[in-house]
Amino acid sequence: MDKLHIGIYGSINSGKSSLINRLSGQNTAIVSPERGTTTDPVRKLIELDSLGPCVLTDTAGIDDNTVLSSQRVGKTLQTLELIDIAILVISCGVIGKTERNLLDLFAQKNIPFLIVNNKSDLPNFKAPDEFKDKTVNFSALKSPDVKDILSALGRLRPSAGKDVLLDDKISRGDIVVLVCPIDSAAPKERLILPQVKAIRNILDNNAVSVVLQTGELDGFLKSNPKVKLVVTDSQAFKEVSEIVPQNIPLTSFSMLFARLKGNLDLYLEGAEHLSGLKDGDKVLILESCNHSALTCEDIGRVKLPKLISAKSGKKLEFKIIPGLEPLPENLKEYALAVQCGGCMVTKTQLSRRISALVKAGVPVSNYGVMIALCNGILPRVSELFRKKHSTKNNILDRA
Repeated sequence: MDKLHIGIYGSINSGKSSLINRLSGQNTAIVSPERGTTTDPVRKLIELDSLGPCVLTDTAGIDDNTVLSSQRVGKTLQTLELIDIAILVISCGVIGKTERNLLDLFAQKNIPFLIVNNKSDLPNFKAPDEFKDKTVNFSALKSPDVKDILSALGRLRPSAGKDVLLDDKISRGDIVVLVCPIDSAAPKERLILPQVKAIRNILDNNAVSVVLQTGELDGFLKSNPKVKLVVTDSQAFKEVSEIVPQNIPLTSFSMLFARLKGNLDLYLEGAEHLSGLKDGDKVLILESCNHSALTCEDIGRVKLPKLISAKSGKKLEFKIIPGLEPLPENLKEYALAVQCGGCMVTKTQLSRRISALVKAGVPVSNYGVMIALCNGILPRVSELFRKKHSTKNNILDRA
């Protein structure tokens, strides 16, 4: 389940940092009567009653007029791309121009919001005349608890629905083989999140998970012919596809996550544009995580650009966007974007990023889809999902 990301916004000294401390039950943010105490966004991972795991983000005052105000406000506005729910903190019922600008931004980005009317312990406290149904009166200093706020946030939480990874593809007792190469690109002494999530999902469906490296795959399949499915790291697609018999379905962790969090239809259609790339075209590689990229085997920064260049036969320019850094302002300059599986980000965060690309007219594909296409195996590895994810073009016939 994705963590719920909650952003806390408002004017300087409205009580944002005090609120995040009350919500977290810790001194997460510095509280001071001095203006502009919070500079960069402060994030706190916390388990909140009734809401589960959450990420609270405290932000700088939106009315900051210090020397560094433009940078601070810019950082604050960037966080709007990352949150599921916004909390607007006001003081004594005052909703001024600054607060209204924030409310307009929430509306533009379809962000559900709650107004926390702080400082209810002061003599001049009053309730706002509007947004009464979206307001909770509160005192960061005197209110005994935050139950009313948590309850209101719970009502605003986006409906998650049921995550479907392999649930509709496997049954009790099925053997699912997970190919997890351990090379210089693998994290030290642990598996990556898609591998861990797949193992848990297989167990939840009372199936059998077998985890091995590429070198052990052939021997295992020969001694266990009744394997239901093979899921591999995309980097090993070519080698694994040569080992796995045609009668055994094959896919990748990246494609599973494309289906889980992204839009596999869109990614398959986006891959169609690879054949239309021209010399000098710009390609975005979207990583969505902050892993170290010191290895020469990095998939997004090294392997994928090589594969795309070789398959297209063109001289291309690649730009890497790590983590959830803002997309370039001039998106229309890019001929293609390739998004990773998105295992480290929420559906909301991934959706906002993809929507911005689609709005700018940039075709979007996915690591697993693109690697499969470049290796000539896209029809095979997408077959598992083709009934639910059919494209409007004939890329699968031509791949």
